[in-house]
Amino acid sequence: MKSFILFTTFLFLLVSCNRKMAAGNNPETASSTLTLRFENSAGNQRVAMNGDRYTNATGEAFSVTLLQYFISNISLKKTDGSVITLPQDSSYFLVKESVPESKQITLTVPKGNYASVSFMLGIDSLRNTKPLAERTGILDPAGGAEGMYWGWNSGYIFFKMEGHSAAIPDNKAGTKKFRYHIGLYGGMNSPTVNNIKTITLDLKDKQVAKAGPGKKPVVIINTNILQMFTGTENISIAKNPVVMVSPFSKYIADNYASMFSLVAVDNQ
Repeated sequence: MKSFILFTTFLFLLVSCNRKMAAGNNPETASSTLTLRFENSAGNQRVAMNGDRYTNATGEAFSVTLLQYFISNISLKKTDGSVITLPQDSSYFLVKESVPESKQITLTVPKGNYASVSFMLGIDSLRNTKPLAERTGILDPAGGAEGMYWGWNSGYIFFKMEGHSAAIPDNKAGTKKFRYHIGLYGGMNSPTVNNIKTITLDLKDKQVAKAGPGKKPVVIINTNILQMFTGTENISIAKNPVVMVSPFSKYIADNYASMFSLVAVDNQ
C-alpha cells in the first residue's frame, strides 16, 4: 500500500512538473523584455555636465549641472490594437543624467509586436496623495526620490534641471545659476496647475518592437532639453532664472511635453 502511495505521489509530481515546464516553454504564454533607453540631448549635442554650453531659442547660452525627471505609468500598444499596461506599483522610474543605468528602463512584457509606447512625465495625482508609508523605493522622499519631493507642498518634482548662464543678471550671490523644478498635479485641498504630461511615441515610423523568446527589443528615445525653452512660449533664462511652484511653470511643462522623440528600435 505504501509503495502504491509513493508511486502515485511520484507520478503526480512528475506530471505537475512537466506541465509547468511546458507552460514555460509555450511560445503563446512566453514573456520577454523591452527596454526604453533615454538619451538626453540639447539639439544635436549630447547633454554633458562638464561645462559644455548650449544655446536656447532666445539665444541664451547655458550649461547644465543637474538633469533628472520621472517616467511613470507606462503602457504599450501591440500591432493588433491590444494595450499592455504595466503594473502601476512597478511603473515608476527616475531618469538621472548623472546615473547612466537609470537611463535604461527594462520592462517585462508578453511576447508580441509593439507599435507604440506611452508614458507619463511626472507622478500621477493618486500616488502624490497616498500616505508616505505606501510610497517606497524610487518614490520614497527620504530614499530614491530624495531631492525630487517638496515636503512643504506634499508633491513630487517631475522635472528638475539646473545650470548656469551668463544671461542671468548679476545678483548678490553672483552665481548666475538657474533652477527649473517643475511639479504640481492639480492639487488636493486647493487647486493648482496640472503639469503632468502623457507622451505617446509611434514606433511604426522606425520599426515595430518585436518581443518574444530570444527577442529583447530596445526602444531608443531622445530627450531634447532645448524643447523645454520653446513651444507654447519661449522661455528666457534671464527673465525666468528660477521657476518652481508658480503659474508660470505651466509654460515649461507645456514645452517639455514635446521633448521626447523616437530615435530607433533595436530588435536584438
